[in-house]
Amino acid sequence: MNKNLICPTDHEQLNESNVRVVAFLVLLTSLAYLLTGWFVLPLLLTVDFALRGFNRPRYSPFGRLADGLVRILHLPSRATNAAPKRFAAGIGLGFAIGISTLQLLGYTTVIPTLILAVFAALESLAGFCAGCYVYTFYVRLSSRLAIR
Repeated sequence: MNKNLICPTDHEQLNESNVRVVAFLVLLTSLAYLLTGWFVLPLLLTVDFALRGFNRPRYSPFGRLADGLVRILHLPSRATNAAPKRFAAGIGLGFAIGISTLQLLGYTTVIPTLILAVFAALESLAGFCAGCYVYTFYVRLSSRLAIR
């Protein structure tokens, strides 16, 4: 991990295998939406991101499915801090709401959906969480704006 990053932290831990499976499910859902344009998919993403972002992961449809897949596939259990993943879910929630809104207004949703899919792919396939980079940028920008 980059030592220049500032990541949110707390005392809660998550299983990294679950996190990566959830991200893979987000990736699959994003790609399915790009292929079908079916409006229920960004709504599903919105609900799921909201549940995980507001610290209700046990009600998350993707989280529940990931729990079962991790057990069935006997994926290893590795602890990772929950706060960066919760922050990233908040960012995902913003994207999902934006995608839903754009579709309702009749605008193209390809770019935000691709961005969401890329971030989900990075997390699921490489274990790279872009949330810490966004959080670091936010903290540094906030501190610079507060000084002036």
